[in-house]
Amino acid sequence: MIRIARQLHRNLRAEGETAYPDECCGIMLGTVDAEGTRSVTELHPMLNARESGERYHRFRIEADDILRAERLATGNGLEIIGFYHSHPDNPAVPSDYDREHALPWYAYVIVAVEQGRARRVRCWQLAEDRSRFLRERMHTLA
Repeated sequence: MIRIARQLHRNLRAEGETAYPDECCGIMLGTVDAEGTRSVTELHPMLNARESGERYHRFRIEADDILRAERLATGNGLEIIGFYHSHPDNPAVPSDYDREHALPWYAYVIVAVEQGRARRVRCWQLAEDRSRFLRERMHTLA
């Protein structure tokens, strides 16, 4: 399970709307408790580094940006919990491309943005054998 504050959940939706018709993307930092529940405490929006003609259906976060986020997390006693991006005019379901570029353990949050308005926000985790994504429960905190 992943926990996220209501305001951060709103921020995810707003980022998807702002980036529309392109995909937004970013990194989620937070903590993991003894039971494995991940709590998102920070969102770090990233530049979608895809070439401009591909940003409407693909995103890329540069390795240097991930390294900076990892250092920031470590310096603040946090971990990279996962990544988020939007799906403009598509459901909040991972694509085959998403699966091919994901890693097990991390949470992958997808914001479905229809005609510029954020609709569904879903969380996924890649199966250990990398064959499919498993839906992860996301609990929004007040």
